[in-house]
Amino acid sequence: MANHKSAEKRIRQTARRTEINGARVSRIRTFVKKVESAIESGDKTAAAEALKAAQPEMMRGTSKGVLHANTVARKISRLSARIKAL
Repeated sequence: MANHKSAEKRIRQTARRTEINGARVSRIRTFVKKVESAIESGDKTAAAEALKAAQPEMMRGTSKGVLHANTVARKISRLSARIKAL
């Protein structure tokens, strides 16, 4: 347990930040799943539109420090390659 006021504050901040980051990652996963389901259905235009919607969310995760930049770049690259192969 925290012994200082500043430590208690850090605990509160960490709890709040963890909740926000969890929601952010969940939102990103949802967007990626929409892209993957569109790819599975074989609809190239729907998949391209879903990727266009997912990219800003994924990049926002990078800028907020939730995901690593290279991870997001790799995922976007792989998704776009799968769409291109349709």
